[in-house]
Amino acid sequence: MISFEIPPFIHNQQQLIEMVARQAMRPYSRDLDEHEHERPEAFVNMTWPFTQQMVKRTLKSLEPSTGTNGSNGTNGHKSKREGPDYSILALIMMIEQLSWGDAGQYLCLPHPMLGGAAVDSAGTPEQRLRFLQKFTEGDPKWGAMAITEPDAGSDNSSMRTTAVLDEEHNEWVLNGEKIFITNGKLALQESDGLCVVWATVDPGAGRAGIKSFVVEGNTPGVSIAKQEHKLGIRASDTVSLHFHNVRVPFDNLLGSAEVQRQVSAKGFKGAMKTFDASRPAVAASAVGIARAAVEFTRERLAEEGIVLDDRKGRHELTAVERDLLEMEARYKGAWLLTLRAVALMSHGESNRLAASMCKFRAGEAVTWITQTAVELLGPLGYSRELLVEKWMRDAKINDIYEGTKQINQLIVARSILGYSRRELK
Repeated sequence: MISFEIPPFIHNQQQLIEMVARQAMRPYSRDLDEHEHERPEAFVNMTWPFTQQMVKRTLKSLEPSTGTNGSNGTNGHKSKREGPDYSILALIMMIEQLSWGDAGQYLCLPHPMLGGAAVDSAGTPEQRLRFLQKFTEGDPKWGAMAITEPDAGSDNSSMRTTAVLDEEHNEWVLNGEKIFITNGKLALQESDGLCVVWATVDPGAGRAGIKSFVVEGNTPGVSIAKQEHKLGIRASDTVSLHFHNVRVPFDNLLGSAEVQRQVSAKGFKGAMKTFDASRPAVAASAVGIARAAVEFTRERLAEEGIVLDDRKGRHELTAVERDLLEMEARYKGAWLLTLRAVALMSHGESNRLAASMCKFRAGEAVTWITQTAVELLGPLGYSRELLVEKWMRDAKINDIYEGTKQINQLIVARSILGYSRRELK
């Protein structure tokens, strides 16, 4: 039996998050879009206490696990859970609702975010406690993850950022450049946050030599090279980072320092588990934008006397009604795929295929849905009088980051057909 009932504590949380989205996000949406790089102060201040409580609950569940040997990450070292981990569902539903409010502001949420997901996927229980504890105290903090480089986008094996071990001081020395880093400035310069940086410890080893390192806020040698001017999500902090002789403690390496070429980049594959967690989050954000567009379009058309009658056959509907029906179908289909990926993750099962499927479908759906909303509303939809044109601009990034549509299609094909990366080429 499949149940879609939401646990009471998540339902109560959603009511609070909806209030934040309506009162602290939507009213500032247009102004922040027009004034890129300004911080959504009202949203940050309202959500920081909530984030602190969320992280505290997560860390409390980790306390009995410390002291275990987690050299290869947390896999195999978590205590057995009775029932699903509903905190994952709570986070995903929060992301969907906040993105309904404003996707750019949501990305400024003071939270471990992608950096926390990387620590959670590849770090030991001790590392998770050590690095995430800071998100339960003090002023607002942000997490980030730095992977993309000028010459290494979807093909991470081309990564040039290096990490060299200084054995005398037992420190890693990082040098290189990362681009398109969400919350990079917030995490490393404007707060005592953290950024998980991917670098190679052995350039000749390809993917097997790539490891992830935690660089904490205000670490010497980190500089902001550029703040991006973007098509959408303009309230979001997106920067290029330079690392010049950045020193981090040896224990800031997530996972094992050993380069195991003979096992086909096992360390790299372990780090890539981060995407299994982050892709459903991106899909949830896309769904939130899609829902905003669907609801608004339906309401505006109803004001003009166009109300969709679900009892009619498709052939009896007008072209406008058919488009509206298709918008709702694509939105709901993407949301169901996202919930499936989350359910697998909540039960501790592999969700790699489901994560790529929901990320691909949600990114594609929200791009089509928001464009169709603009078309159905005509010149008014194209104008800046409404937020619809902004939602169309915000939507496209969900089709690109955390693995492009094409990359996720390849992952789905490999998973279903059983082909290796080389065979699929």
